[in-house]
Amino acid sequence: MEDAFHSGIGNLFVARVAGNIVNNDILVSMEYACKVSGAKVVFVLGHEYCGAVKSAIDGVELGNITGLLNKIKPAVYKVVKNHRPGKTSKDANFVEEVCEENVEQAIIEIRKGSPILKEMEDKNQILIVGGVYDMKTGKVSMLERKQKPI
Repeated sequence: MEDAFHSGIGNLFVARVAGNIVNNDILVSMEYACKVSGAKVVFVLGHEYCGAVKSAIDGVELGNITGLLNKIKPAVYKVVKNHRPGKTSKDANFVEEVCEENVEQAIIEIRKGSPILKEMEDKNQILIVGGVYDMKTGKVSMLERKQKPI
């Protein structure tokens, strides 16, 4: 995250989890960052070729990983339902679409799961946005589909 935004250690409040899924620990970290520490942007950053997304696409089941991957599957199902049935993790374009949708789903989950962050966003105290990091170029593509304007 620090590299993607050309920021030094300590300049960003970062909470990382495989597949950028949203759970209670992540919500607590974001609430703390915004309400207590004064962070102004919640940025959900997925990345191309995400191993967790690929594993969710392929239906991997393995210990605790299964529960994490189940949180990514709604993004897989939505992309498949919309227009890409029969695709696998070997299809880079499909993986990219699922990565983007997974970021969008995470933003929705943040708004649903944290009344604190939702209220702060509604009052324009914070911004909740998302993007996908291109590991080849080092650039972040902002997602615009469901994000609220400032």
